[in-house]
Parts: sequence; structure tokens; C-alpha cells
Amino acid sequence: MVARLLDEDPEAAYAYSKIALRLASRVAAVREAGGFAAYANQKYSEALAEFRAARRMTGSVELWPVMADCERGLGRPEKALDMAGAPEVHKLDKAGQVEMRLVAAGARRDMGQLDAAIVTLQSPELASNSVQPWTARLRYAYADALLAAGREQEAREWFAKAVESDRDGSTDASDRLAELDGVEFMDALDEERGGEGNVASPSAEDRGADEDADGEKD
Repeated sequence: MVARLLDEDPEAAYAYSKIALRLASRVAAVREAGGFAAYANQKYSEALAEFRAARRMTGSVELWPVMADCERGLGRPEKALDMAGAPEVHKLDKAGQVEMRLVAAGARRDMGQLDAAIVTLQSPELASNSVQPWTARLRYAYADALLAAGREQEAREWFAKAVESDRDGSTDASDRLAELDGVEFMDALDEERGGEGNVASPSAEDRGADEDADGEKD
């Protein structure tokens, strides 16, 4: 239930995770699920404690990037950067290493180091034309960092590249690109509702013209 509800209803997922933790707190998967539920609700201290517990139980380093991001959430970007340079990072798979790079770049931005954040994201994975599960998010983060640094044209190019690789809509790159291009979207339903209130009743003259066009009224 935590996995099913995490994206659509994180509060409900969190409630289920608390029940699971009460029933089976010695199961690593339960501690991990509890961590992600707390993380989704921005309860970073609680999430970090659960992730640490899961890591102690399994010995796995796969939670290292999200643990570092919890440190960012707690206002400790320096700690997140320390974790980005730790030996554990070398044990991560490619997806985990890219995630760690994203967290490190975010920590640099938290510290106001925009140029360093941009450099952090520059990598073989960013330059590759191969589309991987992380490609859209990596390109998006790079575009966003460029835009924050005032490099709008470069940002536009990378938002466009993010759109090309975002096959499952995991980012709002298309909206950001449209915004840079000056395109505004209107809610069709709102437009229809607004239009309904502005429709004027036909005047007697208009009604007469309609009758002449259609023939005599029955």
C-alpha cells in the first residue's frame, strides 16, 4: 500500500508505513518503505533515521543518494557534499551515481554555488546521446542550473533535450521550454466557463432575422 499510494497520496502512504513499522520494524524492506514515505512528506529527519536503519540491516549502499538528499532537506548541504565524496559512492551502480551527482549539484545550489552546480552535472552521462532512465532528469537539472545562472539560450537547448528524452513525463520540461519561448497555455474548461457567463441573449431584432432566415415560426 505504501508503494501504491506514495505518488498519488503520500499522506496515506505515510499512515500505512507507520502501521507496518509498528508490526514489523525489524524487516529492512519495512524500514526502507517507512523512509520513503517520510521522505515524500518532507519528514527528512525521520526518513534519514529509517534509511540508516535499513542500511544497517542490509549493508547495501543503494540508499546513499537519498540519505544525502535528506541532509539537504535538513539544511545541511555541506554534509550532503561530504557524502558525495565518500567511498560508498564508488559502490553504487550507474543509476545511483547519477542520482548522487544530482544531489551534489542540488547541494551546491543550496549554497549559492551555481557555477559549481553546473560543473558537477557535466558528465559523460549528460553528454551521451543514449537515453537512460535518468537522462531526462539529468538534462532537466542541467537546464535549470543554466537558467538560474542567467544562461537562458543554453538552458532552452537543454530543456529541449530533456523533452526529447522524457518518455514518461517525469519532468515538466515541456512547460519550462514553452515558458522560455513565451507560449501561454489556457485551461479550456476555465475558458468555456468564462465564456458562458458572457453570452448575451439575442435581441428582438436578431430573433427576427433568424426567423426570416428559417422561415415562419411554427
